[in-house]
Amino acid sequence: MAAVFTLALLGGLLGLGLAIASEVLAVEQDPRIMGVKERLPNLDCGACGYPSCEAFAEAIVTGEVKKVTLCKPGKNSNYNAIIQYLKEHPDEDGTIITLEK
Repeated sequence: MAAVFTLALLGGLLGLGLAIASEVLAVEQDPRIMGVKERLPNLDCGACGYPSCEAFAEAIVTGEVKKVTLCKPGKNSNYNAIIQYLKEHPDEDGTIITLEK
């Protein structure tokens, strides 16, 4: 009986530790990354030079990529939608990301 109680107590303490750690160590992601990703084809083909559409969207939002046409399966309507989205959602300091086609 003591072993069951000890394991339950240990499990509860470790679970509490994990819950606290998930709050303290949480990483905030720019919500614009998901907004751009939703406007990409989401094929994760790698034709743009990035391993996934999410990585490409992050590169766009951080300013690492300036041309949305690197996304080969994307269409002109996708490019326009991404450019428009970023114009409508500036950075926290008010700067607007400008992209080329």
